[in-house]
Amino acid sequence: MSLYPSLEDMQVGKILQSQSAAVASAAASQPHYQMNNHQDPPPAYTMNPYPQLNELPPGPVITSEKEKKGEFYYPDLADYMGLELSREVIAANMPEYLNRDGRVTMYQPEVLPMAVVNNATMVAPVSGGSVGLQRVQVTNGIRELILCKGPDKKVGLRAQSINKGVFVALVVKNSPAAMAGLRFGDQILQINGTLVAGYSVDDVHKLLKKSDKNNISLVVRDRPFERAVTLHKDSAGHLGFQFNNGKITAIVQGSSAARNGLLIEHQILEVNGQNVIGVKDKEITQLINEGGTIITLTIIPCIIHGVMMNKLPTSFIKSKMDHSVPDF
Repeated sequence: MSLYPSLEDMQVGKILQSQSAAVASAAASQPHYQMNNHQDPPPAYTMNPYPQLNELPPGPVITSEKEKKGEFYYPDLADYMGLELSREVIAANMPEYLNRDGRVTMYQPEVLPMAVVNNATMVAPVSGGSVGLQRVQVTNGIRELILCKGPDKKVGLRAQSINKGVFVALVVKNSPAAMAGLRFGDQILQINGTLVAGYSVDDVHKLLKKSDKNNISLVVRDRPFERAVTLHKDSAGHLGFQFNNGKITAIVQGSSAARNGLLIEHQILEVNGQNVIGVKDKEITQLINEGGTIITLTIIPCIIHGVMMNKLPTSFIKSKMDHSVPDF
């Protein structure tokens, strides 16, 4: 089964699949091909089903066979989901899809960017190698982390209890917990082999305090209340939503936010994998503006966020929370 990080990716993926199938079918029906079936059918990406893209700016003449085989066109998606991906818009907003001579290009089907998520293939023909997709991995899977204590004899996390479960409410910057990859929203299942389901926050903190200095084992479930949403900016650089104090308050009809299922009453936790809890809206906006044409947001229902942050003062969050850019 193929997974797509955004609805835009799925639309392009289906176009490419249909294009490949049509070209293969047409080639197979040719008598010459049937008689000489040792030859491969022409690849789909060498065909141009969008003649409106033939009006291209002048450029150097392509003569080599290698260059000719590399000619393929980005599908015109103006009729799909309201996207504005004409050649001019691509040139203005996504120059990475243009050849050196200004011609519009598209990934070859056999090398579409793919990743494996939960044993399924994620195909990203538009999103490609977006840094947000690489950093944001909300798998809800279970993993084990090995921590140590810092010079202050702490691991650098604060926990919160929700529905008999224990969740990470704060990861201190530059702490052992941050360096081990623990994130806000991770559910702690075991500490040094002890199941902590039903434990109070005080019990969890005492268990960590009594642990040895090194080799502290934490088994966690990856952010069960959270999800990641990949959005594409339009030609004006907008994603199509509004937020206040990190809380999503409005969705613009027909926007990428609407197409990809972003919801109000959700809190923004990360922008392209970078934690923004406690960060001012102005700074979040700057991260979005500077994050490229493809933005992946990590969000959580506001009601869950409120419970997790209930006992943490705002000043403490701003000064202690890890807001570093994660490795990937």
